[in-house]
Amino acid sequence: MTVSEAVRQRISTRAFLDEAIPKSELADLLATAQRSPSGGNLQPWKVIAVSGEAKDEIIAIAQRVLAEDPMGPVPGDRPVYPDFKLIDPVYDTRRKRVGEMMYDKIGIPKEDRAARIQWFMHNYRFFGAPVGLFFIIDTRMGHGQWAHMGMFMQTIALLAEERGWGTCMQECWARMRVQLHDHFGLDEHHMVYSGMSIGIPDPNDPVNDIYADRAPQEEVVEFRGF
Repeated sequence: MTVSEAVRQRISTRAFLDEAIPKSELADLLATAQRSPSGGNLQPWKVIAVSGEAKDEIIAIAQRVLAEDPMGPVPGDRPVYPDFKLIDPVYDTRRKRVGEMMYDKIGIPKEDRAARIQWFMHNYRFFGAPVGLFFIIDTRMGHGQWAHMGMFMQTIALLAEERGWGTCMQECWARMRVQLHDHFGLDEHHMVYSGMSIGIPDPNDPVNDIYADRAPQEEVVEFRGF
């Protein structure tokens, strides 16, 4: 598989087979991902990988937190999304479009809000994936280092494609940063940035047929001096 093939075929996998990911293979993938770009070679990422009972403990935490308000706000000053009222509406349009693509594919109409919330809750069960990754960053890092964390996550996703695995980036875990901080025993300067589900995609689940639109090149690229 080429890098181009991995980039083109990668999707957000939201249904996984009940097949384990061996620790040795995951460790090899993460070791390779350490070659991700890193300004100044800071490598500002830490990873906590959970599976089995450790993953079940995280799911239980999510159930307790979300029982009160399943769609509540992200605590702290690092929200998942910007205030869409303050920026170009094209960004919110893109977000809503991919959401509608997903719900259309799984057959949940817009008016059935309860069913949509129930589906959204699958996020907090890792969509059935055997492994969950949590990405930890020092809160004293600057914007550049947060970008480097994203590069690291993308590298993991592409290496997973090469192995026939699927991934789903899950910033939704920001909802329980406080609880996960305590559960993982992080120090005062570290926080959970995002999660990621990783495993073998279920080829028969329609939710894995979603191939999200991307903006036309002329909307995002300017060529100058060519």
